[in-house]
Amino acid sequence: MLSKKTKYGLKALTFLAQQEDKKPVQISEIANAENISQKFLETILLSLRKTGFLGSKKGKGGGYYLIKDPAEIQMASVMRVLEGPISMVPCVSLNFYEKCDDCPDEAACGVHKLMLQVRDSNLEIYRNTSLADLIA
Repeated sequence: MLSKKTKYGLKALTFLAQQEDKKPVQISEIANAENISQKFLETILLSLRKTGFLGSKKGKGGGYYLIKDPAEIQMASVMRVLEGPISMVPCVSLNFYEKCDDCPDEAACGVHKLMLQVRDSNLEIYRNTSLADLIA
């Protein structure tokens, strides 16, 4: 299940992508428009800023804004920042691989085979979907 952090992060990114003037938007405006706790949203936006999706401006007229064009923001990257590994089990993760303690043979494991397919299907969607696709 998608975490609230990821859901709210996607909603905030979508909100920012829909801004026609691309000027910085205050956290309170995003929080009110998307019905998100301002304090929680603050931590999410900070994470997105630190990982290069957002820029921020302090002071009058300040707030958060997209650094890249929405078409250049791939959902696979956003999901990894907000949600962590895309795979549901560590033994099929591309970036966070760990052997399962309870599995003597990955090649013969039915769970491993199924989760490879799930990971690949999700990755296919995330890699072929940009932020621009979410606002179209």
